[in-house]
Amino acid sequence: MSPEQSSAGTVPPGSTDGWTDKKRYLWLIGLVVPSLAFLGIGLHRLTGWDVWFWLGPIVILGVVPAIDLVAGLDRSNPPDDVIEALEKDRYYRWITYLFLPIQYAGFVGAFWLLAHPGAVGGLDTLDRIGLAVSIGCIGGIGINTAHELGHKKEANERWLSKIALAQVAYGHFYIEHNRGHHVRVATPEDPASSRLGESFYAFWPRTVLGSLRSAWRIEKRRYARRKQHPFRIGNDVLNAWLMTAVLWGAMVAWLGAGIAPYLLLQAVVGFSLLEVVNYMEHYGMLRRRVGVGERRRYERVLPSHSWNSNNIATNVLLYHLQRHSDHHANPTRRYQALRDFEESPVLPTGYAGMIVLAVVPAIWRRVMDPRVVAHFGGDVSRANISPRHRERYLERYGALSVHVAGEREDVAPGLVEEVLAARCPGCGYTYEVAAGDEHEGFPAGTAWAEVPADWCCPDCGVRDKADFVPVDPSREVAPT
Repeated sequence: MSPEQSSAGTVPPGSTDGWTDKKRYLWLIGLVVPSLAFLGIGLHRLTGWDVWFWLGPIVILGVVPAIDLVAGLDRSNPPDDVIEALEKDRYYRWITYLFLPIQYAGFVGAFWLLAHPGAVGGLDTLDRIGLAVSIGCIGGIGINTAHELGHKKEANERWLSKIALAQVAYGHFYIEHNRGHHVRVATPEDPASSRLGESFYAFWPRTVLGSLRSAWRIEKRRYARRKQHPFRIGNDVLNAWLMTAVLWGAMVAWLGAGIAPYLLLQAVVGFSLLEVVNYMEHYGMLRRRVGVGERRRYERVLPSHSWNSNNIATNVLLYHLQRHSDHHANPTRRYQALRDFEESPVLPTGYAGMIVLAVVPAIWRRVMDPRVVAHFGGDVSRANISPRHRERYLERYGALSVHVAGEREDVAPGLVEEVLAARCPGCGYTYEVAAGDEHEGFPAGTAWAEVPADWCCPDCGVRDKADFVPVDPSREVAPT
C-alpha cells in the first residue's frame, strides 16, 4: 500500500465539522521534562533526600512507563481537511520554543550547584553524578525537541534546533538525521537503523561513530559541489559543534575546570538516550530495492518501515515521536498533525518502557524478535539482520521464499528530457535551473541533468531526484 493510499484511510468516520484537538493542552506536559532540574533541586531542599538528584532517570525510566500502562492508547487522527489549519496554529510551535529557555535555565542552575555544593548542604560524588545524569536526561529529551524544530523550513527553527543540541555536543545530528537517516532509513547502510539480533550495546558505537562520519561526508560532499573545502563556518556540522565549544568553554571559564567531567557525563547520557530511541524505531526493518539499471534504488519509505506506539503519555511527552511512520513519510509535518497508520508495526508499550527492555538484550530479543518475524509474514530473510547473527536467525526461523532480501525489480527506466524546474512531490521544494541552489552547491544555471542522481530533497530528505516532478517555472507561485 502506498503512503497516498494509506493517508486516505486516516480520516475518522463521521463529519469533521467542529473537530478539536483533545490533546491541545496535554502538549504542555512536554515542558515538565526541562523543569525536572528545578523540581529535583526543590524537592531535595524540602526533604533533604539525595535521591531527588536522580529525578531525571526516575521519571523517564520509571514514572512515565507506569503512566503509559495506566493511561492507555490514543489512536485518534486529525481529519485530513483540518491538517493545514492545525499546522498553522502557532500555539503548538511556541510550546517547543519554550522548551529551550527552561532547558538551559536548568542546565546552568544545576552546574552552578555542582560548582558550589555548599549551597545545598554539600554534594558527595554520587549526588553530583545523579544531578549530571538528570541534566543529561533533560538534554536527551531536548534532542527530540531539536528533532521537531530541525525538520522545519523556517530558518529560525533550524537554528533553535542547533541550540538545543549544543548542550549534549550532538550538533551533527541536525544534518545527519535530516539528510542521512531519512534517506537511508531501514537499510543496512543506515547507522541509525538497528538490525535484527543486534543488541543496543553493539548498536551504540556503530550509530554514534557512523552518524558522525555520515554527517561529515554529507557536508564535505555539499562543499565539493561548490568546489570549496568544508572547513567553513557555513558547514552545518562545524557551526553546530562551535556552539557546544562556546557553551562549554563559557561554563568552564565561569565555574571552573572541575565541572568538565560532569559536562561530558551529561552529554553521553543525553545522546545515548537519543540512540536508544533510534535503536527501537526501526529494529529489523528493511526496505526492498526497486528498479533496474541506473534507476535502481530503495523503495520509498512506507508506514510498515517504522515501529509505532500510541501510548498517550509518551506521545505527549515526546511530541508524537512515536507516530514515526507518518513522520518519515512527511518529515516537515508538525507534531500535532502526525497520524497513526493501521499497517505500521506496533511496539508492546511506549518508548519509555521500551528503553527499559532495550538495556537488557535477552528480554528485548524475547519480546521483539517474534514481532519482527511476524511483521514479515514469517520470512525472516526479508528483515534487516545483523551479519553476525544472520545464519543463526535463518536457521531458527527459516525463509519462506528464495528471493534475496531487499531486492525487487519492478520499475523500468524512463526517458531523459530537458527539465527547467522540478518539484519534490512530498514537501513542495522546487529546484529551478535558472536559480540553482547555492546552499546545495548548484550555481545558477546548473542543469537538472547535472544534479547527481543520489541527491535528495534538501527540505524533507525523503524524496530522491528520481521522484521529482518536472514543472513549468513560469507558472510557479512562491509559497506563502
